[in-house]
Amino acid sequence: MKPRLTQRIQFSLAYALVVVLLLSLLQSWLLAPRSVEIPYSKFLELLRADRIERVALTEREIRGVAKPGALPAPPALPGDRLRQWLGPDEEVRVFTVTRIPGVDEQRLVAELEAHKVEFAGRIETTFWKDLLFGWVIPLGIMVAIWMFLMRRVGGGPTQALSFGRSKHKIYDRKELKTTFNDVAGVDEAKAELVEIVDFLKNPKKYQRLGGRIPKGVLVVGPPGTGKTLLARAVAGEADVPFFTLSGSEFVEMFVGVGAARVRDLFEQARAQAPAIVFIDELDALGRARGIEMPGGGHDEKEQTLNQLLAAMDGFDPSVGIIVLAATNRPEILDPALLRAGRFDRQVLVDRPDRKGRADILQVHLGKVRVAADLDVDAVAALTPGFTGADLANLVNEAALVATRRGADATTLEDFT
Repeated sequence: MKPRLTQRIQFSLAYALVVVLLLSLLQSWLLAPRSVEIPYSKFLELLRADRIERVALTEREIRGVAKPGALPAPPALPGDRLRQWLGPDEEVRVFTVTRIPGVDEQRLVAELEAHKVEFAGRIETTFWKDLLFGWVIPLGIMVAIWMFLMRRVGGGPTQALSFGRSKHKIYDRKELKTTFNDVAGVDEAKAELVEIVDFLKNPKKYQRLGGRIPKGVLVVGPPGTGKTLLARAVAGEADVPFFTLSGSEFVEMFVGVGAARVRDLFEQARAQAPAIVFIDELDALGRARGIEMPGGGHDEKEQTLNQLLAAMDGFDPSVGIIVLAATNRPEILDPALLRAGRFDRQVLVDRPDRKGRADILQVHLGKVRVAADLDVDAVAALTPGFTGADLANLVNEAALVATRRGADATTLEDFT
């Protein structure tokens, strides 16, 4: 939590500095006297009519102050109302004149002396103008283009400087509303995971006799059988923070980024322990070493896997961090991941049997309108080999079929 607090303080200071800078620029602009640009002929006319008080001469322009009522009213600007609100509306008396190349300097000085106008020379500096147009604006354009490109490729301006930060999502106790009641058809898997939930709720119960809970639990099963749903149910039942991300999110094109993300993930999990770290599609990260094809990012994946192995070895099981992982290809995982002390247990989530399919259908049928005489067991008998995802899709398709034929409820015919 401390790094996040430090980041918030840094961001607050940065915003405060930006606001102060903008306010100072706004104040200097509002408090600066308004000026009007007049042509050189108008300047000579005012000079010969004794309507000018003083001037300052530079190589490029003449800047001066005219007597009251001598200058025409300047065009209205957006900030004029704000100026009037901040202070009294003053008459514009400051003017600027662009010098004409080749005009005799001595004649101009003689006329100023003849009309008793106070004048002085001023060395015109272009430092700030050169800095603004030569460095600040081009650099700002380059930064804006860079930020735009980083957003286009999927990384925000903050992510571009934090490749090593983990991309996990965190669900706190209030957001996790999934429980074992939402999981059906996998009674054996639920029974094995009850102990994990009990440990997170009552860790001292298992430490009383010197035992320790498994550091990692690998949930194995075909796609669509509810592995991710089981992991969310475990976190919801245990009432602990739930860190979730996919194995492919660790690996990047830059060597060392995946290992940094693994370290960052476990550091944040320790800060909020007890917690559950769930890695989906573990085979994308934990593929057995030595079987990568040349040019396939072998070094980066190996470093990431080695860091994961070290992290799972390094944390104390009494802290209350449990690593859950899911895969449908356990045969390609590295043997070091599956040894005792890392993923100690493997929980099989297989395709449900007939009774399991009926239980899953009961969960999904509660979300649609069905006929009162619908035989759920008959639907379960029609769907051998279906996974939980298949059954959820079946219920949705049957509801759409019933909608197309204008029925008031979904019947067995729609499922057939």
